[in-house]
Amino acid sequence: MSAIRLIVGLGNPGTQYEGTRHNAGAFFVRRLAMLHGLTLSADRNALGDSARGPVAGHDLRLLVPQTYMNDSGRSVAAVASYYRVDPTEILIAHDELDIPPGESRIKHDGGHGGHNGLRDIIPALGNRKNFWRLRIGIGHPGSARQVSSWVLSKASSADQTAIEASIESAISALPLLLDGDAVKAMTALHSENHQPPPNNED
Repeated sequence: MSAIRLIVGLGNPGTQYEGTRHNAGAFFVRRLAMLHGLTLSADRNALGDSARGPVAGHDLRLLVPQTYMNDSGRSVAAVASYYRVDPTEILIAHDELDIPPGESRIKHDGGHGGHNGLRDIIPALGNRKNFWRLRIGIGHPGSARQVSSWVLSKASSADQTAIEASIESAISALPLLLDGDAVKAMTALHSENHQPPPNNED
């Protein structure tokens, strides 16, 4: 596999969206930066907050787009183009409705699966879909009509605790992926389960 050079965390900018389910990817990158002593700073050319530095022995760029979710492609493409980062060298961290809170999964290639951030990024990268994804489970509200309000609201306390635990597990598995051992990274992450107890009120 190509070495990962850019990790992107998707979300919406603004204090009103902080802590919402849709910002799980941004939370992952901000947490990763903090743990490795990197400072994400406003970068006008990147249309987002960015940082560069060592993560688990690898020189990486981190990016949290400050465009809205459905306009994420402009930010990702700007950084990829300027630094000549191939899509195969990108990991996109994003929230995932089809995975329950407490679980995260690594995937390579594929479509957008209805995710508006990925839907915008794929054409911005020249319709190349062969980037890596860290899919952070947030669960599904049960009805398509409730999806928009679900992703733009905060999770219950139990669900949020589970989501944050799965993000920590993803950070722990990341060095394996960066070292080029995707199978071990997937196995390590997929074996983790931090699901909250059933029947939680949101």
